[in-house]
Amino acid sequence: MKNITVIGSGTMGNGIAHVFAQNNYKVSLVDVNESALKKAVETIGKNLDRQVSKGQLTEADKDMALANLTVYTNIKEGAENADLVIEAATENMNIKLDIFRKLDEIAPSHCILASNTSSISITKIASVTKRADKVIGMHFMNPVPVMKLVEIINGYKTSAEITKTITDLSKAIGKVPASSNDYPGFIANRILMPMINEAIISLHEGVGGVEEIDTVMKLGMAHPMGPLQLADFIGLDVCLAILNVLHNGFGNPKYAPCPLLVNMVTAGNLGIKSGEGFYKHTPGSKELTVSPMFANIKAGN
Repeated sequence: MKNITVIGSGTMGNGIAHVFAQNNYKVSLVDVNESALKKAVETIGKNLDRQVSKGQLTEADKDMALANLTVYTNIKEGAENADLVIEAATENMNIKLDIFRKLDEIAPSHCILASNTSSISITKIASVTKRADKVIGMHFMNPVPVMKLVEIINGYKTSAEITKTITDLSKAIGKVPASSNDYPGFIANRILMPMINEAIISLHEGVGGVEEIDTVMKLGMAHPMGPLQLADFIGLDVCLAILNVLHNGFGNPKYAPCPLLVNMVTAGNLGIKSGEGFYKHTPGSKELTVSPMFANIKAGN
């Protein structure tokens, strides 16, 4: 397995492409948006430079990784010789199903089709293909070049052989695989998203302010990032989409997204990607300032 195709050049897609190219796989990065592809290559270059400056890679390693990367705006050209395709498009069921229908027609018969989805059913995705046994989830964590975990999700018909192949491949690129069965949210988001949602509910009900909630979780539970800061980092629209998958999938009111989260997404306050969520985010700055919307919310107010 040497030819890897990644569909989608956003944050997750360019990170996945980076890791495979760095490990000397031939990577085809596909996106319909040419400017997005240009930005992705620039991002990969900057991240490789950062690794070189930290002594994690040599200049030769960086040059090899960039030489391993080819970009395409045409999905047929990008996937027709693939051994593995990893879809990393937006977290939208209809978009993913359309991509997998096309990939099933384009990709060679031996090719494994994987999705980086964080919550959408692998079984549902596989159902639109004629190779359900070769469809699997590879849920990378953000930022991909740094985070070790790959959550491997087995669809209802995913073969044991394919699971082993993807498990071994994950190890070969320096990741730690953890296997999950195909239920809403899998393992990671079934646990993480209710925690984030409960943090938002606590803010919404005035139990504590943004900084207080995040401080309690960081210092009391040893989390590297508080849940509200993490929600901003993930994207509040993504958090809402995953909570809706959980709520719809289980029909349990405990997964219902907080009305505050719904309103923030509707208003376009999506976190880092929009510049404001629970915090204000300035490009190039690591300083956190609570959004003016929540500046006066403190326990006792």
